[in-house]
Amino acid sequence: THEFQSGAWDLPSFALEKGLPEVPHYAMYPGCRVNQLQWSMERSGLVTATVGVIAQGEDKSATSQAGTLTEPALKRFGSFNGSVQRDATALGNLVSAEITYANNLDRVETIRADGKIAGVEPGIAALTGNVVVRFADETLLQQAIDGDPCELVFGYALPSGESFTLTAHAVYLPRPRIGIDGPQGIQATFDWQAARDPGTGRMATATLINDVDQY
Repeated sequence: THEFQSGAWDLPSFALEKGLPEVPHYAMYPGCRVNQLQWSMERSGLVTATVGVIAQGEDKSATSQAGTLTEPALKRFGSFNGSVQRDATALGNLVSAEITYANNLDRVETIRADGKIAGVEPGIAALTGNVVVRFADETLLQQAIDGDPCELVFGYALPSGESFTLTAHAVYLPRPRIGIDGPQGIQATFDWQAARDPGTGRMATATLINDVDQY
C-alpha cells in the first residue's frame, strides 16, 4: 500500500531519455519535474492519464545513456472499474468526470551559456476538475448554493486486488448553469476545486495498492 500526500515543498526530479535507434538519435532530458497530471473518467474505455513535465534541458547523443532497460508488468484500469464517492456515498447519476492536479511550477529562465533553465520553483498546487451529472436531484446544487465543502473520492479497483484512489478532502462547487436543450435528459456540469482541509492538513491523498514493494 503506497500513500502519497499533497503539500510537499521538495518535489522529486528524474531524467527521461527519448530514443530513435534507427537514426540513431537519443535525447536525454535531465532535471524533469512533473507539473501536471490529468485524466478523465467515463463509462467505457481504458484509463489514460496525461503527464505534463518540465525538464531543465536536452542533451543529445548517438548512443543510449539509460543503461539496461527492464519492461515493467502492466495492469491497466478500465473505466468500468471506476467509481466516484461524495462523503463516503456513491455519487449517483454521474456521466463523466475530469481530474487535474497541477503543481504550477515556475521556470527559472536565467541567461546561461548552455541554454538550460536554472531550475523550477514550486507554486501553489491546485486540484481541480469537473463532474457531469444527470440532473435528477438537487444534492450537488444545494451544496453549491450553501457554499459547503464535501469530500470527493475518485477510485478504480481491479478484481485481482489492485486499486487506486484519489481523495480530495475539501471540495467546493460553483453554482452551475442548467439549460434545457431539447427532449433529452438534463445534464449539469459542476466545475469543482479542492482546498486545504483543516482536519487533515492537506488538499489530497492518493493511495495505490499493488504488488510493487516500493517506489
